[in-house]
Amino acid sequence: MTAADAKTELPQATGSCCSPSGSCHDGAAAETGRSAGVTTVYQVTGMTCGHCEGAVSEELSALPGVTSVTAVAATGQVTVVSEAALDEAAVREAVDEAGYELAGLAS
Repeated sequence: MTAADAKTELPQATGSCCSPSGSCHDGAAAETGRSAGVTTVYQVTGMTCGHCEGAVSEELSALPGVTSVTAVAATGQVTVVSEAALDEAAVREAVDEAGYELAGLAS
C-alpha cells in the first residue's frame, strides 16, 4: 500500500450507523432501549405525512412517563414506550389534541 492509498482509506467507526455488521443500527443500543418500560402500539387514523407524525408524537411525548414515541403515517401505527401502562383516555385525548383519532390498539 502506498502513502496515497493510505490517505483514502477511512477507519470504520465503532458504534456508528455504519456498523461492521452492515446494519444501520447498533444492536446493543436497540436492545437496551427495548428492555425498559412498556411498549404499546396504537392505531391512529388521519395521519398522512411527516407533519402528522410529528404532531401526534409531540402530543403523546408530553404525557407523564412517556419515554419514546414513533409514529408512522403510512401504517397509521404509533409505538409508545412508557415507564408504566398508559391510561387509554389520556392517550385518546392527546391524539385528539393533535387533530387525529385513536382507533385503538394495533393488531
